[in-house]
Amino acid sequence: MVRLLGRSGARSASRPSGLRTRGASDRFLGVPERGVPSDEPAQGPRTGWFASLRAAVGGRSVAGQVFLLQVVIVLLLVVAAVVALVLQVRHDTTQEARNRSVAVAESFANAPGTREALSSPDPSAVLQPRAEAARKATDVDFIVVMNIDGIRYTHPKPDRIGKQFVGNIAPAQAGRVVTEEITGTIGPLVQAVVPVKAPDGQVVGLVSAGVTKATVGGTADRQLPLVLTAAAVALALSTAGTALVSRRLLRQTHGLGPHEMTRMYEHHDAVLHAVREGVIIVGTEGRLLLANDEAHRLLDLPADAEGHRVLHLGLAPDTAELLDSGRMATDEVHLVKDRLLAVNQRPTTLRGRPSGSVATLRDSTELRALSGRAEEARERLNMLYDAGVGIGTSLDVTRTAEELAELAVPRFADFATVDLYEAVLGGGQPEAATRLRRTASSGIRKDAPLYPVGEQLRFVDSSPQARALKDGHAVIAPRLDEAPGWRAQDLERSAQVVEFGIHSLIAVPLRAGSLVLGVVSFWRSQKGEPFDADEVALAEELVARAAVSIDNARRYTREHSMAVTLQRSLLPRRLPEQNALDIAYRYLPAQAGVGGDWFDVLPLSGARVALVVGDVVGHGLHAAATMGRLRTAVHNFSALDLPPDELLALLDELVARIDQDEAQEGDSAPVTGATCLYAVYDPVTQRCTMARAGHPPPALIQPDGSVGFPDVPAGPPLGLGGLPFETAELELAQDSRLVLYTDGLVEDRERDIDEGLELLRDALSQAGPSPEETCQAVLEARRPTRAGDDIALIVAGTRALGADLVAEWEVPSDPAAVGQVRSEVTRTLEAWGLEELSFTTELILSELVTNAIRYGGEPIRVRMLHDRSLICEVFDSSSTSPHLRYATMTDEGGRGLFLVAQLADRWGTRYLPAGKVIWAEQPLP
Repeated sequence: MVRLLGRSGARSASRPSGLRTRGASDRFLGVPERGVPSDEPAQGPRTGWFASLRAAVGGRSVAGQVFLLQVVIVLLLVVAAVVALVLQVRHDTTQEARNRSVAVAESFANAPGTREALSSPDPSAVLQPRAEAARKATDVDFIVVMNIDGIRYTHPKPDRIGKQFVGNIAPAQAGRVVTEEITGTIGPLVQAVVPVKAPDGQVVGLVSAGVTKATVGGTADRQLPLVLTAAAVALALSTAGTALVSRRLLRQTHGLGPHEMTRMYEHHDAVLHAVREGVIIVGTEGRLLLANDEAHRLLDLPADAEGHRVLHLGLAPDTAELLDSGRMATDEVHLVKDRLLAVNQRPTTLRGRPSGSVATLRDSTELRALSGRAEEARERLNMLYDAGVGIGTSLDVTRTAEELAELAVPRFADFATVDLYEAVLGGGQPEAATRLRRTASSGIRKDAPLYPVGEQLRFVDSSPQARALKDGHAVIAPRLDEAPGWRAQDLERSAQVVEFGIHSLIAVPLRAGSLVLGVVSFWRSQKGEPFDADEVALAEELVARAAVSIDNARRYTREHSMAVTLQRSLLPRRLPEQNALDIAYRYLPAQAGVGGDWFDVLPLSGARVALVVGDVVGHGLHAAATMGRLRTAVHNFSALDLPPDELLALLDELVARIDQDEAQEGDSAPVTGATCLYAVYDPVTQRCTMARAGHPPPALIQPDGSVGFPDVPAGPPLGLGGLPFETAELELAQDSRLVLYTDGLVEDRERDIDEGLELLRDALSQAGPSPEETCQAVLEARRPTRAGDDIALIVAGTRALGADLVAEWEVPSDPAAVGQVRSEVTRTLEAWGLEELSFTTELILSELVTNAIRYGGEPIRVRMLHDRSLICEVFDSSSTSPHLRYATMTDEGGRGLFLVAQLADRWGTRYLPAGKVIWAEQPLP
């Protein structure tokens, strides 16, 4: 057939070009022939049907062979189904007989009265009626009750009672159930023997039940006719289907003769030589059997190449080796003269034996060029995708610019520089009149003579960068040695750049909407061709994607700077001067943004000092602003000298009102999760009173270095309301250290607060003796690598006001006692070396004691403290509040507190559970 194709190919040139024939291939495809009379006489439907059937049954056609095969398959299936059915029914019958006999035997053996009947004087009289009734009810053939030796007590035939049981009873005597198949007088049957056990487990008798297989069988007889009927129907359907297939095949191949076969091969030969792909068939021993016209052209084969070995046709060695080997190849590229041929080869087999191979040849020279351009386009798309993923991973302007420069080198350019306006780096709006700063630079070499990172730049108007910034479009300088506008920027540096080998430039403005943030420059040195228009478009797309990320980073920088500025302005810039506590503190903002942690140190009356630390959950401007409001409120409330629990109650009401106001506005989030700890230390009594609202407990370092966490009742967070706050009072020895902190120090995503407290305890136990050393040790041990929350830490070392600096005495409720008070004041001030304050102090205490005697209640006590100032206090049991007022010329009194306010630096009233204290402070000389 192959040689016929080759000869027909040789004859194809001599065929008339206008010849139009209808070949046998049309008939083979079932195309009806118009106008061509058939040699076969016309047949009616009935005659054609029987003819097709006869042809199929005859077995000489494909349809007949298929028919016979289907008949054999159907018969085999029917036989297999019948055999499987019989075997399955036999198995099911045996299994059913076993199950029924065991069930009946066990039921009778365990029935009430069976065990007792075995021990009766006449077991047969009791058990025989029961066994027969059970046998009839359960449809078994026999139920036999016997003693452990196998002597029957019951049997369907009474004459067999008292005789030995026939069967295996040894397992049943051992206490197990046994079944067996036997052939008895009533036919094949299955019998089961079950032991009858006493309560102690001893076998006292045996029960056997048996059923013949005929009793539970009969299913096969009912199913076998159905299977045979289905087989007959399947055989009939297969016969009819085969007849239809035979008739169709006979109709489609009707009249197919040698002439039509020749025409069919000629058509195939014409198609073979018309395709624009070379086809080569190589037979055994590597001989060329067929090569179409395209294969002759691509391989430059001689006209008589068919029949020769491919190794002797003058082909390239690698191509000849591939065709001779017959191995499988897929798109294997071979260079044949000036062509790149893609070769696909597959081995062929004939009746299971290797017979050669078929190879197709395709000229891929033009396809290779197109493939190169497609690969370049794919690389550009990948680079744009990587830009969308890899640029803007952080909200840092400088880092985002560096990511852009690093992505462009070396995939797009040999060097890349990013220049941004100064204001952009700080988060501000870019201004065209300001200078630019080189923010990022990347290149294949480090010694390029370009402006370094950090250099301030102002581009001349003729430079590509300045034109790009002005026009808002990319500007290309294909040859820098011929670009006078670019060289005018810096003649000396420009010459160095050209001498270095950089020869082409694209300047693209960084635009984010209407804002121009800076300019990006792409430089080329290694590739000889300058940048082209396609690369300019790619540069613009790349920079446009990066500009969005840089603008986002700029906006974040601006908001972050505003929030940090607000937070820093709200936190204490320096601690107030006081002698009660030696204080050191640290504040670490979160890496993710500005938080709401805060602290404060507030001097109070009577040389006391208040420590407060709080936390507003969240980050950003809202958290910072809320923190400032809470800190201001604590300042105001502390001026009232309130106890810690009352101050937290007022702060809780304030937060609740803030929530209500912001909920009504609808544009702000409520203050959720605000916590606070407020502590007041008195250096005179060395007692510290504290309360907390949802805040972590304080830590206390004793003078001996031991660390503990005082039990301070934990109130609810601020803003929840409804529950009172409780206070705890601690007595602190001198040189103790009280540690207050926020939850960012002891809690994060990787551990809970209990573990954090234990780690804090370890860090405090290893800290130095001073508060400053304690802060440093805690942060070195507990600072996370990337803090997710703010950390506020205060360490307060306690001091005591010595007894020699405190003077206190009681005053009777008698106006005459005022003189005695003056005398005590004078002696005390002389002992302290403060004689200069005697007059003002006597006057202040005289007025305060007189008011206490006149308007207060007993007891009345006077106390003077020598601290950073001279503090005078008068206590009485009355809770009435004095008021400062201006007395008229005719008033006899009302000028006492006015004089106190004029003479003292500060004065006020502090309420206690048993009364009040009016105090006044004077600066020391």
